[in-house]
Amino acid sequence: MSKTFVTGRGGDSSSLSNRTSYNTVRPEPKSGFGGAFRLKMMLFFALVAVVTAVVMTVVLAFVWEGQFRGYTRENMQSLAQRTADTLSAEYRQEGKWTDGALEYARLASSASSEIGVQVVDSNGKVLYDDTWSQGRRRSSGARTNESSTIMQPTEPDSIVSADVTDDDGTAVGQVRMWAFGTEALITKSDAAFRSNSYAAIATSALVAVVLAFVMGSLASRSLTRPIKIITSTAAQIRGGDLTARTGLTGDDEIGRLGETFDSMANTLERDIKFEHRLTSDVAHELRTPLMAMLVTVEAMQDGVLPADDEHFETVSSEVRRLSRLVDAMLHLSRIENGKRQLKIESTDVVHLVRSLVSVQHQLFHERGLHLRFDDKTSRHECYADIDPDLIREAITNIMSNAMRYTSPGGWIVVSVDNDRKDAIISVADTGIGIAEEDVPKVFSRFWRSDVSRERVSGGLGVGLAITKEIVDQHNGTIAIDSELGKGTTFTIRIPLTRNHEPREV
Repeated sequence: MSKTFVTGRGGDSSSLSNRTSYNTVRPEPKSGFGGAFRLKMMLFFALVAVVTAVVMTVVLAFVWEGQFRGYTRENMQSLAQRTADTLSAEYRQEGKWTDGALEYARLASSASSEIGVQVVDSNGKVLYDDTWSQGRRRSSGARTNESSTIMQPTEPDSIVSADVTDDDGTAVGQVRMWAFGTEALITKSDAAFRSNSYAAIATSALVAVVLAFVMGSLASRSLTRPIKIITSTAAQIRGGDLTARTGLTGDDEIGRLGETFDSMANTLERDIKFEHRLTSDVAHELRTPLMAMLVTVEAMQDGVLPADDEHFETVSSEVRRLSRLVDAMLHLSRIENGKRQLKIESTDVVHLVRSLVSVQHQLFHERGLHLRFDDKTSRHECYADIDPDLIREAITNIMSNAMRYTSPGGWIVVSVDNDRKDAIISVADTGIGIAEEDVPKVFSRFWRSDVSRERVSGGLGVGLAITKEIVDQHNGTIAIDSELGKGTTFTIRIPLTRNHEPREV
């Protein structure tokens, strides 16, 4: 079964930083509402309701109040006009003011005890004032101007009037109306209605605030629950339980946060396991040449082995191996930290790979391997903005890896192709292949599969790690397609044009 793995742009990568910090986790605050965030959410909802109520009250004060006053004035004016029309009809019939005509004014006055009615003639003489009929100041027969204005408002806008006319349309008098006890044309019933309306609005606002507080509590609970789960899971991971996961999923922001957190936890668990294995492997890789040198030197010191050129060569060989290992680690570190500046130039990748295969051909032939170059480009050229030295090193590392793990008689095919965006370089071998579970680990430092460890390869274990960093610095990708026992194909894709800085890896 084959397994494909891609790293680089859009693939798995790790990031190292020279800056680190550590802070203890603050204890969860004790609150009767379950936390400060939840309380803030509840207060926020309540504040929204309060602001809405205030805005509504202000709007009513400026809009509804004016409409209400206009409505009451219109009603009062309509009543005054109907009374004036009735008096006009009676005046036209009699040709003068009579008690019968004024009786209609008494009827209008009796319609409501909160409305004041007054009738005057064309000379301004008061003919009727309902304060007389109600006995507030004088008896009904005492019709004097002195008493007629006692209950009448002083502001002109607080009175409505309508003319009483004769047959020619000439005004022979006037009907005046007002509301008792107020400068506005609002009766006590109207005022009570207005007060009850404002009270209902205030009650509705209070109910809205309470409901908003309850809704805020429910909404904040639904928001804080997944956050608490994430916090608890983070505390578990920090405490050493690398298997802890939130289990949160969904298409909303919280669900995606939970999925991202779990993905991060998976990566963290894997990286820590790799780190532990790396520590063991580094110790093993360094211990092997050191122990070989120590044993040889001690044997020569004790006289067990002669201090001749053969044994000095053994020590020298291990020193050189150790030196190569250290140099490779330093080279990898410089590439990762960006200390090795890229020397970008437009390079024909076809020519670069063909010349590399030509140089390596004799070395592969001596190992009993068949090495072939395959140019798949349509124009037999492919120019890309690359650092030719680093790309040559990356391809060499992959070819060396193929050479070590391919049995004599096997094939290694190096091909070049391109599409509209990328140059594509592939190295395919017929070697031992890589197990499916080992494919994502091949770019780790010093990592070698158990199968490959059985072979005396002589590799340092950092070549593919260096290759990955080189590809990452070129904003490219490297893919692995491998089947255990049948072979492996490494495919590098490098953008043809370089219009931005290397991404951080």
